[in-house]
Amino acid sequence: MSVDQESVTDDEGPADEISTATLVGYAAAAFALVGWFFFGWLVQRQGFVASVGETAGAAFGLLLAVSVIGTFRRDRR
Repeated sequence: MSVDQESVTDDEGPADEISTATLVGYAAAAFALVGWFFFGWLVQRQGFVASVGETAGAAFGLLLAVSVIGTFRRDRR
């Protein structure tokens, strides 16, 4: 049994560092999603599973927006 491995060259360089503003944005989004979950579950009383589903949908929407924005930013370089 053999294992194929890709060779890593030094030309790739280090990955871009994440800025402080990006980390703050991610933390704010996570805080907002947790707040959205508890708002739906405890204030609107829509049930635990419904609140999890609604929060997951909002999280996937945010991930989609982040990936589209990241794609446009990388294409401009």
